Amino acid sequence: MRDYDEITAFLGEWGPAQKLIFLLLTVSIIPNGFSGLNIIFVGDTPEHRCSIPGNLNLSQAWMNRTIPLVPGTQVQYSQCSRYRLDVIRNLSEVFPDPDLLNVSGIDEEPCLDGWDYSQDQYTSTIVSEWDLVCDDKWKEPLTTSLFYFGVLVGSGGSGVISDRFGRKIVLFGTMGVQILFNLLMTLSPSWEIFCLFNFLRGIGEVSNYVTAFVLGSELLQKSIRVTYSTLGIGCFYALGYMMLPFIAYFVRGWRMLILTLSLISLLYIPLWWFIPESPRWLLSKGRVKEAESIIRFMAKKNGITPPAVLFTDDELENIQNKQVKSVPVTQLIKSRNILVITVISVLIWMIIAIGYYGLSLNTSNLHGNDYLNCFLFGAIEIPAYIASWLLLRKCPRRLSHAGILALSGGVLLFMNLIPSNHPISTVLVLIGKMGNTWAYSMVYVYISELYPTPLRNTGVGVSSMGSRTGSIISPYIVLLGSYQEILPFIVMGVLMVFAGIVVLFLPETFNIPLPDTIDQMQKVKWCKCSHSDSTQTRENNVVILKEEML
Repeated sequence: MRDYDEITAFLGEWGPAQKLIFLLLTVSIIPNGFSGLNIIFVGDTPEHRCSIPGNLNLSQAWMNRTIPLVPGTQVQYSQCSRYRLDVIRNLSEVFPDPDLLNVSGIDEEPCLDGWDYSQDQYTSTIVSEWDLVCDDKWKEPLTTSLFYFGVLVGSGGSGVISDRFGRKIVLFGTMGVQILFNLLMTLSPSWEIFCLFNFLRGIGEVSNYVTAFVLGSELLQKSIRVTYSTLGIGCFYALGYMMLPFIAYFVRGWRMLILTLSLISLLYIPLWWFIPESPRWLLSKGRVKEAESIIRFMAKKNGITPPAVLFTDDELENIQNKQVKSVPVTQLIKSRNILVITVISVLIWMIIAIGYYGLSLNTSNLHGNDYLNCFLFGAIEIPAYIASWLLLRKCPRRLSHAGILALSGGVLLFMNLIPSNHPISTVLVLIGKMGNTWAYSMVYVYISELYPTPLRNTGVGVSSMGSRTGSIISPYIVLLGSYQEILPFIVMGVLMVFAGIVVLFLPETFNIPLPDTIDQMQKVKWCKCSHSDSTQTRENNVVILKEEML
């Protein structure tokens, strides 16, 4: 009995139709690159100091003495306190020259009149507009975490929605959600409303990305899917990432920046008329004529005459019966081997996400030009995706993944020996970012190969929840830099080295057929499977088979 890939093999692997679909779907990923990370510039903190009212009638010399120096420095002024202005005013009336006395003994007070922000780099950010500094500094990372919490919510629902309503509708519907809430964010009257729209934007962000991934995998032939999922999606996401600093360089206000990015995203709406629905999904819903129409159109585009009859009744029944049904999450904890693999997978995915987003969000704290650094952070992802594609084709999963994580973490730890204002520190961060992206690209394939067919969607879905959790945590890792500049890199470096060690406990999957049952799964070496576990595994297989027949 022929399956879908065998039936549609007459279309060829890489004809004009496949090339067009590959291009259009990867191009649709570009907005995810610049929209998902725009908080780097939208939420950056400009240089600031306490505002001093102009009605005090202080001389310029006394105005320059109203802000205390940070202890241990001679040039850095406090950003969250000032000398008591009533004392300063009384002293200025007695001592015209502040150099005649030691002002450092004057009591300090918080910035009761707000802050003055430098406009050397930005005309405005959400930090300067809503004073997200000092006692309200906690709001800045929370803003980013709420976006990634929206991503977590969206990732949980996008698969169910696309299975019900179709890949194409969800792809463009979530694209519309991104654009809508981006536009609403520009009208936000308060930080709270901004956070609400930012959360809702996150829901659409990941749903669009995941749906494009699934749609391409179902439309393209088997030999092209790995290239599409690594080089195609990865490189075009990086291209959007590289566009962000270029646009932000010319648009220095946060509202206009988000508006500009939203208007660029509108250009992708016409792709609706060029990207087809997934014939696989249409067949699973019994919409045979629509699926055949798309396949025949692709054949015409490729200059191929399709068979008069594409699907026999038996083949249609076979295709529909092959739809893999999800099984309960509880199946992941009923076997010790599966439980250990799942726990390790969640941990690895979470650490990789902490490293990826932590390094990306920390761009403005690096030595050098923020815009150039952000551009380089996007550009370095392209060789990382190419290297990942090559490694997945030629090298063992476990050792290559462990080595990349250990190298990436080791480079970040080495930064502790380099002065933070030295250019080599930025180079080391770039190397760490490349290794982290490399590992991120590989983990999808590696983890999916560990689970058997009935558990694969559930296992990868639960494991990827670790990634979403890591992205929510990452802004607070960056916040550690306000206490000690090197601290975020130490934390991320230690975590990545630890992840590299943990990967070594996972079984190897390279050149090993994908498991179809739990019995065929590779075993974690140090996790001994007792007789009771083996009995439980057999019972799980029976339960899963019964659920698939329902």
